[in-house]
Amino acid sequence: QVQLVESGGGLVQAGGSLRLSCVASGISFSLNAVEWYRQAPGKQREVVATITGGTLFRGGGNTNYSDSVKDRFTISRDNAKNTVYLQMKSLKPDDSAVYYCNTWTWLGSRRTDYWGQGTQVTVSS
Repeated sequence: QVQLVESGGGLVQAGGSLRLSCVASGISFSLNAVEWYRQAPGKQREVVATITGGTLFRGGGNTNYSDSVKDRFTISRDNAKNTVYLQMKSLKPDDSAVYYCNTWTWLGSRRTDYWGQGTQVTVSS
């Protein structure tokens, strides 16, 4: 059974930093792409960062960011701990949201998504 558990959220002042963690069980983050999403009240869930799976030789570990967080957030992966991190700096009130990690598997043409329970990030002005 696949389980994702996020942690690290909290209340921080604008300009501050937080590091979110997503620990997986039942699936290997080293082989699978992982994304961080966020959802603010009244808004759609949006992807903010992606890290690809696989080895560096096979193009794994590539990262991508939404324009709204580029140069402020960093996604990384610790294969030994089966954990993906989202380092957030220079936080803004607009970054306030519930943050979720997401990964998925394919079986033929069928994709199955897995989500954590989310962790709340609140940035005060």
